[in-house]
Amino acid sequence: MLRLRPLTLALCLALCAAAHAEDAQPSTQPALTEQTLHSGGPMPAEQQRVNFDHAELHFTVDIAQQSLDADARLSFSAREATDSLLLDLDPHLAVSKLSVNDKTLANDKWSNPDGRLRIALPKALAKGEKVVVDIRYGGKPHVAKKAPWDGGFVWSHTDDGQPWIATAVEGEGCDLFWPCIDHPQGKPDLVDTYVTVPKALAAPGNGVLVDLKEHGDTHTYHWRAKHPTTYAISLNIGPFEVLKGDYRSRYGNTIPMQMWYLRGHEAQARQLFAEFPRMLDFFERQIGPYPFGDEKMGVVETPHLGMEHQTINSYGNGYPRGEYGFDWLLQHEFSHEWFGNQMTNADWDDMWLHEGFGTYMQPLYGQYLYGDMPYFSMLQNERSQVKNAYPIVAGRSQFEEDVYDAKRGPGNDIYVKGSLMLHTLRQMIGDEAFFESIRRLVYGRPDPKPGNFTPHYATTHDYIEIVNQLSGRDLNWFFDVYLREAALPKLETRQDGNTLTLHWQVPHDKPFPMPVEVQVGDKLLTVPMNGGNATIAAPAGALVIIDPRSKLLRELPHVAEYQQWRKEQAEKKAKGAK
Repeated sequence: MLRLRPLTLALCLALCAAAHAEDAQPSTQPALTEQTLHSGGPMPAEQQRVNFDHAELHFTVDIAQQSLDADARLSFSAREATDSLLLDLDPHLAVSKLSVNDKTLANDKWSNPDGRLRIALPKALAKGEKVVVDIRYGGKPHVAKKAPWDGGFVWSHTDDGQPWIATAVEGEGCDLFWPCIDHPQGKPDLVDTYVTVPKALAAPGNGVLVDLKEHGDTHTYHWRAKHPTTYAISLNIGPFEVLKGDYRSRYGNTIPMQMWYLRGHEAQARQLFAEFPRMLDFFERQIGPYPFGDEKMGVVETPHLGMEHQTINSYGNGYPRGEYGFDWLLQHEFSHEWFGNQMTNADWDDMWLHEGFGTYMQPLYGQYLYGDMPYFSMLQNERSQVKNAYPIVAGRSQFEEDVYDAKRGPGNDIYVKGSLMLHTLRQMIGDEAFFESIRRLVYGRPDPKPGNFTPHYATTHDYIEIVNQLSGRDLNWFFDVYLREAALPKLETRQDGNTLTLHWQVPHDKPFPMPVEVQVGDKLLTVPMNGGNATIAAPAGALVIIDPRSKLLRELPHVAEYQQWRKEQAEKKAKGAK
């Protein structure tokens, strides 16, 4: 997801987010229940007992009434014996009929008072048995006030007054418009979506287009996606045209590419579409095969800024020309096909695996395109945003808002601090081990090829174990300080005559034997910091530069001073506006 607001792009983000705010604001709507507001947390035992085999979702959208009429046919297999199913669905979407294995269930056998849909099965399932649940429901879905920073439907229109509709539900979860398991580990194995819209409109979706059926003045798009992330299933409706092409992958397969854009935006869309092949080349060269090559690389123009909807990434960045020579938003959202959709965090507490890696892909892409200048420029931009208010990883199961809300969790640090930590790790273990560690994290194996891997879940612990194995070292101390402490390590230096003393000051005095490069005169020294301390010869008056190649993520007083000044300027501006 894109919640990061880089300084150089703050105005763009504000304008893009506000561009259709008037359309997105409902006059009145009921408040979401606490259950529906939450996404993730400890997974209930009832949900752990089943595998989500298949979701068949039928949506008919009443644009004039801004309402939804839907049917969901959901298939599950029992991992262990169970006598109930527990799903998530916004209770404001009223259920009118519910059946199990094609037999209507009495109303007293199911309930959904707060958004947790509990279904008593007519017959208990033994391990390995299957069950199919049909749910007919509908109503006015929750409207996002400021997508994608909060979730829901976006009811907008084009400049010539035609409907333009999108969904973005990462924060509050999939239960805002379909009955699901609203947890990172709740992904169905297969999803078929059927979206019925007026013939003047199109409905691009996740996965591959299976069929397009005509019904008088409407038509129905049937899309099929394998192993989609729950919040990455989306609805998109508008007067779209589509650009299509094929990418010949270095792995021997051919990847379909699609760009769904608003009529009248063809020139800009073609310019953006031209970036697709080099982005694919970068990721396949640097990380590995595009995970959904048998489906598509897809992008759809949306009335909100963006979101990593699997194989149909939302894009509302306005087609700018960027200072780094590429569209940073598209590149970030596309990175989530690897970090989010192929490798999915097992818990929201592991969300830095999506956002930290996803953010580091922009400096890496700048380096791939134009060398070190954009790479370090983007890292410097990230460095000025690190807050260090909360640890990136809490070490316990979390709700989405516990992570993304900067008042209660790490917020943007899962992006920028995660990215900068990966830069430091890369410098410490070297490119070969670093990029191999990413491949194993993403694919679960060192030799990914199209057809020999499927999407999977991963944890912070999984990645640490991979790095330890590949580096041949125990680097738990590295991750312990950067991920589990709020404050950054501080390198203290003291010059006594011809001797320079270095000392790592670390929260809770944790071990941190991070080597430090020091330039003394025209010589570059690599200083071991066993025990967190070292002394080196440095003649008085000699030029001394600590970390001259900017490898280390550490506390820097001038950054803190700049951040404080920026905060004061913002406060003055806010007072002046009142």
